[in-house]
Amino acid sequence: MTTREGPLAHVRVLDLTHARAGPAAVRLLSDWGADVIKIEQPATAGNGVTGARRGPDEQNLHRNKRSLTLNLKDQDGLAVFMRLVEEADVIVENFKAEVKHRLGIDYESVKAVNPEIIYASISGFGQSGPYGERAGVDQIVQGLSGLMSVTGEPGGGPMRVGIAISDTSAGMFLGQGILLALLHRERTGEGQWVHTSLLEAMMNKLDFQGARYTMAGEVPESQGNDHPYQVPMGTFESADGLVNIAAPGQRLWQRLCDALSADELFARPEYLSGRDRAALKEALKADINALTRMHTTADLVEKLNAVGVPCGPINNIGEAFENEQVRYLNMALPAAHPELGDLPLIRSPINLSAFEQPERFTHAAPDPGADSQAVLAELGLAADEIAGLRERGVI
Repeated sequence: MTTREGPLAHVRVLDLTHARAGPAAVRLLSDWGADVIKIEQPATAGNGVTGARRGPDEQNLHRNKRSLTLNLKDQDGLAVFMRLVEEADVIVENFKAEVKHRLGIDYESVKAVNPEIIYASISGFGQSGPYGERAGVDQIVQGLSGLMSVTGEPGGGPMRVGIAISDTSAGMFLGQGILLALLHRERTGEGQWVHTSLLEAMMNKLDFQGARYTMAGEVPESQGNDHPYQVPMGTFESADGLVNIAAPGQRLWQRLCDALSADELFARPEYLSGRDRAALKEALKADINALTRMHTTADLVEKLNAVGVPCGPINNIGEAFENEQVRYLNMALPAAHPELGDLPLIRSPINLSAFEQPERFTHAAPDPGADSQAVLAELGLAADEIAGLRERGVI
């Protein structure tokens, strides 16, 4: 077994998740040292899934984990799982409620084996309620939560966010919930069931847009690339493309005008106050565009940041990873794969002064079942027992 380092090196996690939200939660733990055993059905060890596992998506989701193939529908497989439960700290799953109860791996069943277990669940819409049994995916939740209604250009219709934001947000929140439960167990010795859903994560992520409705009954609408009420803040035209500028408030507004040699614009009576500028947002944007079009994006980024006005380019993904600050932050770290070599994967964004970011991941995502022999041997199974499980298709 690889020696692990980090604040979670003492934690063992059984990963029953699939898709994206659950694996994203577990990734938070494995990146910081937890011993994660990903449990997968033996049938998934075929070429198709092995091929998928070696692609960018699954490599990025499952790095630093170990893989054990185990048929939970088989009584011997379930018995092996429960032996793993005895020594585990955390179980993470995203099955439908009826599936985990049918398999006998629901919270009450595993709690009977290990009362201190932390059982963590992600679902589409919650563990109960009118939609509790529905399958939930990111696209559906983006629409249901209202997120798509505030994304896109005004009058252009709803637009999905370009990443699986409800999956990754739910994973992030479940990871935080697991850490809270671990802290609680350290103090009390008690395990518990932690759960969240894609829908809960997105309703929370609406943040100030959601609070505008809950507090004032206001239903926000899409604003395109402009901030809903801080003006000017948005995307403006440059001589060679587009640029983002944020200059709300009197101080930043004056700095923007000074940097663009726009004394006349700053002095115009219709733009004197922030409220005035917000009321005439479209006219103001046209006036600013007339000035920014006289400069390249690079010139605006340099000129405005020099006077404290936030300003930046609009990069594609490649340009973002090649950006000098991103490269300085070293956001892509190598993970050694036994056949594919070093794979650059996206690191955790968390920085701890007591634990420096590693120079590389512990290892790349394993093929399904790659660690079955080692994990079962650690559990105390003899070589002939493991061989028997393999012959019967249990592993």
